[in-house]
Amino acid sequence: MSKPAANKSRVSSAKSGKNKAVKESMWRRLNPFRWLCRHWLKLSFIFALVLGSYCVYLDAQISQKFAGNKWQVPAQIFARPMHLAVKQEITIQEIEEELKLLGYRRVIRADSSGEYQVLGKRIRIQRRKFDFAHGSEPLRNIEISINSQRISEILELDTRQSINDIYLEPWLVTRLQSSEREDRMLVNMADVPPLLTQALVAVEDNDFYQHYGIAPLSIMRALIANISAGRTVQGGSTLTQQLVKNLFLTREQSITRKAKEALMALIIELRYSKETILQAYLNEVFLGQNGNTGVYGFGLASYFYFARPLNELSIDEMAMLVGIIKGPSYYNPKRHPERVTTRRNLVLRMMFEAHQLTANEYEVLVKKPIKLAIGKSLQKDKHPAFMDMVRRELKQVVDNPDILASGVKVFTTLDSNAQFKAERAVSEGVVKQENRIGKTGFEAAMIVTDIDSGEVRSIVGGREANYAGFNRALDAKRAIGSLIKPAIYLTALEQAADYNLATLLMDEPIKLKSTQGKLWQPQNSDKKFRGQVPLLTALSKSLNVPTVTLGMNLGLGTIADTIWRLGVEEEIQLYPAMTLGAVNFSPLQVNQMYQTIANNGRYIPLHSITDIVSPDNTLLWSFEFIPEQRVDEKATYLLNYALHKVTLEGTAKSIKAKFPNVNMAGKTGTTDDYRDSWFSGFDKNMLITSWIGKDNNQPVNLSGASGAMQLFIGYQQQQEPKSLVRRFPSGLAISHFDNRTGQLSKAGCKDTYSVPAITDALPAVPKKCFGESRIPEKPKKWWQKIFD
Repeated sequence: MSKPAANKSRVSSAKSGKNKAVKESMWRRLNPFRWLCRHWLKLSFIFALVLGSYCVYLDAQISQKFAGNKWQVPAQIFARPMHLAVKQEITIQEIEEELKLLGYRRVIRADSSGEYQVLGKRIRIQRRKFDFAHGSEPLRNIEISINSQRISEILELDTRQSINDIYLEPWLVTRLQSSEREDRMLVNMADVPPLLTQALVAVEDNDFYQHYGIAPLSIMRALIANISAGRTVQGGSTLTQQLVKNLFLTREQSITRKAKEALMALIIELRYSKETILQAYLNEVFLGQNGNTGVYGFGLASYFYFARPLNELSIDEMAMLVGIIKGPSYYNPKRHPERVTTRRNLVLRMMFEAHQLTANEYEVLVKKPIKLAIGKSLQKDKHPAFMDMVRRELKQVVDNPDILASGVKVFTTLDSNAQFKAERAVSEGVVKQENRIGKTGFEAAMIVTDIDSGEVRSIVGGREANYAGFNRALDAKRAIGSLIKPAIYLTALEQAADYNLATLLMDEPIKLKSTQGKLWQPQNSDKKFRGQVPLLTALSKSLNVPTVTLGMNLGLGTIADTIWRLGVEEEIQLYPAMTLGAVNFSPLQVNQMYQTIANNGRYIPLHSITDIVSPDNTLLWSFEFIPEQRVDEKATYLLNYALHKVTLEGTAKSIKAKFPNVNMAGKTGTTDDYRDSWFSGFDKNMLITSWIGKDNNQPVNLSGASGAMQLFIGYQQQQEPKSLVRRFPSGLAISHFDNRTGQLSKAGCKDTYSVPAITDALPAVPKKCFGESRIPEKPKKWWQKIFD
């Protein structure tokens, strides 16, 4: 009985041993270590293949980013460059005003870029290098001499050579932001001060020139420091890793992201030079916030904080920029000056310890206060009315909108100082008129243009100059009142055989039928009639009845054609009230009409853009237009003579009282029930059109002289207006006309009227006076009687 049990036990034991052997054999076969050892070559090959493929993929990403545009860069919008030329009428104060806007520093001795000094009637300027639309110009050391408010000489100090003219670089007005809410101004290493890069390396990555993208020792030091402090007090990333993180990766905190960062840093180090990496970092790093837009890169930060290019920063200013990399919000110099001062001084100490500063330099620099720019170089939404016109023109001249995100430079016609003054004149002038009249809700607009070029210098679209809403200067079409009268009188003066400045016009009651068949009886503003008045008087006094009579005799269609030739391409309803300004034009259209008049009849379309230049300084587009002689030059001269008389003895005579030594010209405009107050006036160079009214078209109880003209005066009082001078065209001469008949008279007669006239359209000069001679006539000799 016991044998079978024993056999069974032996069988069970044998099975157990066999199973154990099988398990041990399987373990030996499946042992990971032994398996890895056996297949390490294959695994290494596969790993290398996968890693290599991944590196190729990453390299393609990196190459594409570095080869193309690494960033979307907003279009830079520049104002007009100030042009200075020998014999130009200008003052040192006007030049200095422009230099201050550009961020130039007034010093005792100007010997560095962006500096100037004033020496009595001379001003020395270290004009910055700049890539103008007409080409690149280097830094230039010049001296400008002024005599009798004119430039007498421009001297190139380095060569002691006299030059005819020079441009100051234009002011950076604003930047058309990209949709990514990032803004940057790209710099090349050639434009970066060496001391800045030295400070950056000393503070952010002291081993930058020794490592290959990652620095294990730095990572260990940072890890120990952070553990000791119990919080993150030190980073171990190299500059290359920081660049990778900013350019390619998210802010995810994971081992895989960190490994990818290190791998990409190695690839960048193998593919690109240290200088290329450093330049990319200088352009990529985040350095502040301008509203809802980030300030990226040292190039833009230099303008944002100091309103100067990077190469003009002082050592302490460069140290401040390097310092705020650690935390642009925490070390915001505009909000936390104490924090940023401490941080800047730490950077200066590290520069001293790296032997980049002497002990004396360090002691001086740490005591300097933080001085930020008080200007508005990068203020957002600046001059919205002017920028509105710029954007409209850009849509017309730029086919591909992506071009505007490639860092192009757009050169505009804006005169920044004129813009500030126009904005001030409007905002202060409107409040003054409201207080004087005792009403509220007034609105206003103003446009300033260069007469010779048709370039728009400033636009104000409303009393709130910084409000980017309805642009009244461009879009508010209102009845223009008496501003239409010069077009009527110009139409007459072009018919020189029939009309001249002394031609008598009827000033008697008239009745006309409107298009609805109603009778219309125009009145002069004083409700008086004068019987007959010279054409010059009718215009200078802005008399309505003679104007209507003249306009109807000329023909409404003829007048409309003159308005079109002056540059206003607007459909005009031909009815009698048109002669008193019952047509709706915008301030821009009115300014265009008067620009052609002030420009001696030469039409140039008003424009706000002159050039568009690519990032590599290739000219992409330029405004080109040959001036057109739209109206007769001689007739235009006579009209401008009359408009000058308006400011001497007519409806705008208070201008002469305000500016007794400056000749100007202009015309007031007032509409029915005093709903709109207008004025267009000009000096030698500039034409200004201003308007006051209400958006709801309710009366403002202001005439052109008491309202809009006061805005013109307020603007000119901030300027240094130049006295109006016009060349006397060939074919014109001072002629004499009889007061009673308006006919041509000989010289020396009593009761005559002397004005310029187109001589070849006049009849022969009479031999006798119509009335009594002012100079007694001598009796003729016998031979004179025979040969008379």
